[in-house]
Amino acid sequence: MSFVTRRKAVAFVRPVESGHSLKRTLGWPHLVALGVGAIIGTGIYTLTGVAAGLAGPAVILSFAVAGVVCACAALCYAEMASVSPQAGSAYAYSYMTLGELVAWVVGWSLILEYTLVCSAVSVGWAGYAAGLIHGAHIPIPDSLLAGPEAGGLVNLPATFIALAVTGMLLIGTRESATVNFVLVCVKLVALAGFVALTLPHFDASHFHPFAPFGYAAHEIDGKKYGVMGAAAIIFFAFYGFDAISTAAEEAKNPSRDLTIGIVGSMVLCTIIYMVVAACALGASPYDVFSKSGEPLAFVLRQLGQPAAASLIAGAAVVALPTVIMVFMFGQSRVFFAMARDGLLPRGLAAVSRRGVPSTVTVLTGLIAAVIAGVMPLSEIASLANAGTLAAFIATAMAVMVLRRRAPQLARPFATPLVWLIGPGAVLGCIYLFTSLSAKTMIFFAFWNAVGVVVYLLYGRTRSTLASA
Repeated sequence: MSFVTRRKAVAFVRPVESGHSLKRTLGWPHLVALGVGAIIGTGIYTLTGVAAGLAGPAVILSFAVAGVVCACAALCYAEMASVSPQAGSAYAYSYMTLGELVAWVVGWSLILEYTLVCSAVSVGWAGYAAGLIHGAHIPIPDSLLAGPEAGGLVNLPATFIALAVTGMLLIGTRESATVNFVLVCVKLVALAGFVALTLPHFDASHFHPFAPFGYAAHEIDGKKYGVMGAAAIIFFAFYGFDAISTAAEEAKNPSRDLTIGIVGSMVLCTIIYMVVAACALGASPYDVFSKSGEPLAFVLRQLGQPAAASLIAGAAVVALPTVIMVFMFGQSRVFFAMARDGLLPRGLAAVSRRGVPSTVTVLTGLIAAVIAGVMPLSEIASLANAGTLAAFIATAMAVMVLRRRAPQLARPFATPLVWLIGPGAVLGCIYLFTSLSAKTMIFFAFWNAVGVVVYLLYGRTRSTLASA
């Protein structure tokens, strides 16, 4: 069988080989919390300001567009995760339906996505941490609180939090998920407080002009402006649900728990985003708060609520690490799945006594920490979005291919209106990809060109299917 088209069996039974299998310890509350922990994070605490600077008040439409595309993708993920509950997410789904080469490209893209998300959220966390450091008059030089493009030397807080979360994940999956659940509750309470404090100051005049940069994406000085340009960035805020599918092998009841986790977290978080963004825009002109690295806290300070602003910043500092935790969790599971399939060195699939793929977790944490220390948030988010869009397209294609190839296959969850939802996800993701900056698209193409070379030199002959 050609290495391009060879595929794993559908509903592939998870391996039970010693040292290379994961423990089933997560129920649907943990999975919903993982989804909310990933989705409600840097997107609402930090990227709300970045995106508002690109679209103006029409950033609410950017949230809606990104949310609709992600909802279509989420339904496709829910079906594939219920059919094949194994680690690997879109990589595993592509391997079953689209062939090994496509699966490799998707997995390589996911490695880019998850690592960069960890870095981006670390930078977002560092923005709020720096505000608290300045407020407490802690004598840390500004040059150590920002990366080179922001006028500093290295972003030490971002580097620190990436490494701290790595340590937490090494403790164990269930323990990490429990900590995540508690911190998600802290995060939601803080956002509810923000809404309650800003609603009395809502000013409709802040929504005029509604779309100062227009609707279509257009590039200015290397950045894409307009509703669609902002949507291509804010898309970063929504896609935490795909990290849930990487935990499929650790779900107690995959067919039920994964569906609840993916769809439930997506619906809940879309509502939260729309409400919080509207309140921020109503309380402060977009061109004012969009310049801050901690926009929600900034809005509250502008309203004369310094104590509340400090609490919001404190909640962000405490809770944003949940996003890093979820995506680092997802990255290690994709790496683990690829290594177990022989496409990467098998040693990377080694699992510790606590049921954690420790080697790839440490590797992911170190790389994320280095990137977070030197790169700005907007560029990291754009690059992460490129990898995510590729994974979403592959998953939607996998659902449609499997519907044609195996219509009789038992599907605990079936995507409704699949011939509308599937193409909608593919076309929506392609459009958002074209709304990214030219620099982002070029880097993504280069990353995958390197990946194909790695596959041809290593994975093609060492794949477990090569000798099958």
